[in-house]
Amino acid sequence: MQIDEYTFPDDLYFQKDHYWARVEGDVVVIGVSDFAQKLAGTIKRVVTLEEEDEVVRDKPIGTLSSGKWTGKLYSPVSGEIVEVNEDIEDEPNLINDDPYGEGWVLKIEPSDLDADLAALKKPGPEFEAWMKNEIEDKKQMMK
Repeated sequence: MQIDEYTFPDDLYFQKDHYWARVEGDVVVIGVSDFAQKLAGTIKRVVTLEEEDEVVRDKPIGTLSSGKWTGKLYSPVSGEIVEVNEDIEDEPNLINDDPYGEGWVLKIEPSDLDADLAALKKPGPEFEAWMKNEIEDKKQMMK
């Protein structure tokens, strides 16, 4: 789904803080949405929890930093981190270049996938209305 200049793949789930989740077998890959990475600017540093750490949905799991902004990275699902994308440690701008591909952040083995997915948003009419509101809110804040 395309909304303004932002892309939101239909196969992903999105969290209220603009992080995404993609189910791949027994794990959930998470990352930063196109909207969030464009708002942040060029990502210069990513710090996350480590493999085997337990995470809780909607709780901080690290930070993202650009030249103009530092913000918390929130997990869209609960569970155990099974893999950290080491490529973004060396090249954090992969999040900007390919937020839904090589710019993924963590892989998590979910503890209650059904409950987590029920709390997330999927692209569709309701998602589009929500995102248009989010985009407008950010435009107003930037004025």
